[in-house]
Amino acid sequence: MATPISQIPLRTKGQTTCIHHRRRQLELYCEKCQEPVCLKCLSSIHKTHTVCELSEITPQKEPDIKNFIDRTEKNDLVQIGKYITATDTLLKDNTSGFEKLSQKLKMQTDNLKQELDLLTALTLSLYQKMEQDNTSLINKYKQDLEMYEKQLKQQIHECKAALQRGSHIQIYDTFCEIHSPTHSLPVKPVLGTANFTPNENPLDHLKKALGKVTTSGQGQTLTDQDRSVSTSDDRGPSTQQQQQSGAKGKKAVTTYKLLPQTKVVEEWKSPCDIGSICPTTDGQLWTKASDTLTLLDRKGKVIQKVKHNVWINGISLSPTTHTLWVCDDKNNIMELVSGRLTHRFSTKEEPRCICITASNHVIVGMTKHISKFTTDGKMVCTTMAKGTGKPLVCTPYRISECPVTHNVAVTDFSLVSDGGYENQHVVVMDTDFKELFVYRGDIPSTYKPTPQTGGERFYPCGVVYDSVGNLIIGDEDNYRVLLISGGGEFLRVIHTDTDRTWAVGIDREDVLWAVFEGDNVKLLQYSSV
Repeated sequence: MATPISQIPLRTKGQTTCIHHRRRQLELYCEKCQEPVCLKCLSSIHKTHTVCELSEITPQKEPDIKNFIDRTEKNDLVQIGKYITATDTLLKDNTSGFEKLSQKLKMQTDNLKQELDLLTALTLSLYQKMEQDNTSLINKYKQDLEMYEKQLKQQIHECKAALQRGSHIQIYDTFCEIHSPTHSLPVKPVLGTANFTPNENPLDHLKKALGKVTTSGQGQTLTDQDRSVSTSDDRGPSTQQQQQSGAKGKKAVTTYKLLPQTKVVEEWKSPCDIGSICPTTDGQLWTKASDTLTLLDRKGKVIQKVKHNVWINGISLSPTTHTLWVCDDKNNIMELVSGRLTHRFSTKEEPRCICITASNHVIVGMTKHISKFTTDGKMVCTTMAKGTGKPLVCTPYRISECPVTHNVAVTDFSLVSDGGYENQHVVVMDTDFKELFVYRGDIPSTYKPTPQTGGERFYPCGVVYDSVGNLIIGDEDNYRVLLISGGGEFLRVIHTDTDRTWAVGIDREDVLWAVFEGDNVKLLQYSSV
């Protein structure tokens, strides 16, 4: 039996005795095995092998040793020395480079702090000015009231005197005087008002204000799908959340990360046709089809139905009161209260779609414009073009407000009859309805997550913002759902289906509700929050 390799003894460097025959000196050299041997090895392990005196082969090895010494001293050691010197320079450059980056970052941070302090000072100055103006108006109003009170008391005194001892003509004159508009109650002044709504999720804006950070090396490449966004969250802690230490009552910090693959959480056939959807805060879903509102649970069971007498164009759930609002083809804007649609106001034109904002305003999409109203119908602002200018929005179909920036996204079918060019798109505006960007369905040619890459014309039938300010767009004719950043950058295709995408909605857990071909409902988990 052959001896296993792991059990063959090895001679250590400098050892002069044989590893097989103890105390035997290594005096010979086996030319076949190329190793020193002893005399006893000739009759055992190295039997029949050609051997010679060890002293005969050492002169042959000495030139190789000398060549190694010469080559190493002249080349390798010199090169190693250069590498060491270069490493010292690299260390200095590394430290200097990151010091400069850190200094640049700190300067930008200081500049932003100064800008923020200046903005705060200007706003506080405005508040102070408004307070002083209001104080002057109130004091003037008080003085007028006191003067009016004095005049009324004097008039009462004169009336009493006339009744007690006045002549008939004096009583008559007194009667005429109290019915004449000589004095009137002072009008209460209209005071200046101000409001401040803190941004609940400012981190994304702060990152953009700070500047772009680009890193490379260390074996990692960051892509859009690897990005993480930290957001404040009122919900309970999850496995992705890390509680801020030390401070009682502070909100948790949540990491938003795109999942490598979208997960279908639920899937079912709806008992009713669906044209629009509004997920509720308690895991249910309001839907609309023609003249009927239907409330479904997470499994598709009907909870409530509300019938209307005319066609319903759009629905929207208020983010503050959590009540459902409706617009119909008879120009009515209504709110669902205690199971009944209550009329709030009417519009001059037919409302095609509706969105209730976090500030409790009502945004209504109409032909060639969208307008913002108070809940009792007073117009706040509009995109209506003046003169012959091209409208910002021609054929609005769906509207959504961003919970982070409060920007407004509108799907525009851009019909020729409404002044458009049949180039369906999504337009994003700020809170004053100033255009920020237009998304026309562009997808990078390098992005090929599935064999189905579309090819039909972009047809955005639905749009909604998620909790961190990304846009979710239902692309009907390409059977898919897209994810776009709040700045208009394509992030990924969330889902590709076998049916057309009819409607999209997002719930408070950032689960996407999508409706395909009218009655196929899927709940999709595309991120970890």
